[in-house]
Amino acid sequence: MSRRTLAATALLVAGFAVVACAPSAGPVGATASRMATPPATEAAAPAPRPTWTPSEFDAALSAELIEMLAQDQADRLAGDGEGTDEERTERLREIIVAHGWPTYSLVGEEAEDAAWAIAQHSDHDPDFQREAREWLLIAVENDDASPGNLAYLTDRIAVGAGEPQTYGTQIGCAEDGPEPSTPIADEAAVDERRAEVGLPPLADYYAELETVCAAE
Repeated sequence: MSRRTLAATALLVAGFAVVACAPSAGPVGATASRMATPPATEAAAPAPRPTWTPSEFDAALSAELIEMLAQDQADRLAGDGEGTDEERTERLREIIVAHGWPTYSLVGEEAEDAAWAIAQHSDHDPDFQREAREWLLIAVENDDASPGNLAYLTDRIAVGAGEPQTYGTQIGCAEDGPEPSTPIADEAAVDERRAEVGLPPLADYYAELETVCAAE
């Protein structure tokens, strides 16, 4: 399966709910906000700055990420996947801390897609999504990750924050068919931006989604 086919599949399975995926405040978050700030000596170490270095292929990590995506998709298709979004997010966080973004050179294209999909579905933790995007950006700049995946995650973060999206990747189904979850910034130039990251014209993307919306 190509990177773009997988990207479209992951979006179609879970992306239409994007407008309902924004994280909500809950008791845990409220409690955490009232906790006293720990002494400086107990403060957590700052997150490492995003970097990129060429990596040797890690077959075990590649297989783990692909299995994590299989669980993610099983959850969305049948509700019977092992683990939760929160657990997969935390594991991806650990992987990024240990290795940086799971790049083509480290895990291969399929597993890089898997890492992206897990980050894409981490709507409950927008701070992590933003951190993951910074690592992914560095990898893309070094031709070691998918520009299209970066575009999808960039839009997902924007939509989660209620902001205009850049590439028009986050689309929901309205009564009249596909509709952007938030407005597309400078829509007249969106196809140029999509082409730069290897995505098809927006009209072609809409045509592909028409069938999905019609089936709902």
